[in-house]
Amino acid sequence: MQSISTIGLDIAKSVFQVHGVDAAGQVVIRRQLKRRFVLSFFEKLPPCLVGIEACASSHYWSRELRALGHTVQLMPPAYVKPYVKRQKNDSTDAEAICEAVTRPNMRFVPIKTIEQQGCLMLHRVRHLFIRQQTAVINSIRAYLAEFGIVAPVGRRGVEQLLEVVADPAECRLPEVARACLAALGSQLRALKAQILDFDRRIIAWHRSNATSKRLDAIPGVGPALATALVASVADANAFRSGRDFSAWVGLVPKQNSSAGKDRLGSISKQGDRYLRSLFTAGALAAIALAKMAWAMMARNECYREPAALTA
Repeated sequence: MQSISTIGLDIAKSVFQVHGVDAAGQVVIRRQLKRRFVLSFFEKLPPCLVGIEACASSHYWSRELRALGHTVQLMPPAYVKPYVKRQKNDSTDAEAICEAVTRPNMRFVPIKTIEQQGCLMLHRVRHLFIRQQTAVINSIRAYLAEFGIVAPVGRRGVEQLLEVVADPAECRLPEVARACLAALGSQLRALKAQILDFDRRIIAWHRSNATSKRLDAIPGVGPALATALVASVADANAFRSGRDFSAWVGLVPKQNSSAGKDRLGSISKQGDRYLRSLFTAGALAAIALAKMAWAMMARNECYREPAALTA
């Protein structure tokens, strides 16, 4: 069999698709692999270039294949899609990945470490709990409103509603409704406790990371944004400038330019939605804030207060 130089690997939950070519671009192998046979298959191959779409579990497989001596590149699925020929299936997807990874102008996704993925999980689970908390609060308000019981907006308003639910003398609520609302109240208290616990875990991770502590010195940046940045950005030097980083987050104007005329709209809202929400919540000048964060990570520097503020 001819020597394989490049492989497109279409990963999935159980069945993976492999498309391999030689140095001349001729197809050498095209086959399916069960998940349990993936590593043993690549162990037998000489080191080669492996392309994978950046999706669920892609960082894990990238680390595993790198440990076997292969060069692994992750690519955004949107940048691989133009190389798909005709009908979409696992075989054509793997072929498209194999073609895209060899393009000289392709943009790649840096591979995250285990520590970065662990920190990102802290943020994602905490964010999930916050969404669940909002859903429970809205449900409590909506259900009580059906019985004419309302309260002011805010944390104190929800507490007042739960006090009404706990009051056995409240005759406006039937017992079956009181039981349902009491269950929602218990769930709300459990969610608040979990969110507080994850806040403590994020702060502990923040204190253990030097880059995160440096970013915390920027006005408007706290432990939540600092740790999310460190966990999300595997290599800050992958961006040429702070503007490129801001564009990656989605904090630059959306363009619809043509014929030499620049037409700029609102921010593109592409990229990492969670990071963008933290930036906009942290400061009104979100683009400048993102540029400062990029510079500190890329140049391994501490925050320096602008001269205009110190004068």
